[in-house]
Amino acid sequence: MNFEEILAFATRSPFNQMLSLALVGLTVAIVYTEIARLFRGYKTLRPAELTQLVNSENALVVDLSASNDFEKGHIAGSRNVLPSNFDPDNKLLAGAKSQPVVLVCRTGQASGTAAKRLKKAGFEKVYALEGGIAAWQQADLPLVKGR
Repeated sequence: MNFEEILAFATRSPFNQMLSLALVGLTVAIVYTEIARLFRGYKTLRPAELTQLVNSENALVVDLSASNDFEKGHIAGSRNVLPSNFDPDNKLLAGAKSQPVVLVCRTGQASGTAAKRLKKAGFEKVYALEGGIAAWQQADLPLVKGR
């Protein structure tokens, strides 16, 4: 199939034109998303990768959940910081600029925003748990209750 055949298909009918536009739109969206992911400055981890990072490099795990959600269940060894109190200059994070820091929230949405702030503040190894605590539970990994 050459370019002329593709162009002929795309211009043959209004339905083909819509399909072609949809294909181009989806392609642009995928390329944009992947480029943005490459330049966001932090990496995402799956639950197994988080466990490995904690065990091998003593990563600091910061849970951004509300206090009552944190008490209901959190990753062992994680520290709770409310998103409203999250600050790269927080005393909990003070000595961790060169240490791996993993941000965790309930669904994986809030941790990305916090990870960007840490990267901007000069933290070297910043990660976010992909899918948050929900992904952790889905992987059948244990949660600790209480403080």
